[in-house]
This record gives sequence, C-alpha cells and structure tokens, in this order.
Amino acid sequence: MSSTLIINAKVVNEGEVRETDVRIKGQRIEQIAPNLSVLPNEQVIDAQGAYLMPGMIDDQVHFREPGLTHKARLRLSP
Repeated sequence: MSSTLIINAKVVNEGEVRETDVRIKGQRIEQIAPNLSVLPNEQVIDAQGAYLMPGMIDDQVHFREPGLTHKARLRLSP
C-alpha cells in the first residue's frame, strides 16, 4: 500500500490551525502529528506555507438536488 507524508502543513482541524505533518496510507489519513519520521519508500510532500483541510468536500457539487447534473458540467464556449 502506498504511503505519503505531508510535512510542514498548516492543518485546519476542529476549529484550529496548527503546523504539523500528515501521513496518508492508501486513501486514508493514518496519522496527524508534528515531526513524523519518514518511512522507507514513502513519498514526501513539503507543504510549507500551504493550508491542508483534511476531509473537505465541495458542497456545491455534492449536495445538489437530484436531476440537476447539467449544472455540474463544464461548458466551453465555441
């Protein structure tokens, strides 16, 4: 299973913002803590200065009324 470590992120969680690291295994968050050690063969992403919001969704897409799928499509001008 692939593993990714995001370091130095400003994590927004439970109403707080704190600089910490986030480990993701597969498609799930496994650990949120400062100064996590890099595991063998783990991809590392340095998010210095960036905000990370675990579990955020786009409510404009996911909470539409059924049958309004045309609103979610990208329309290109000729």
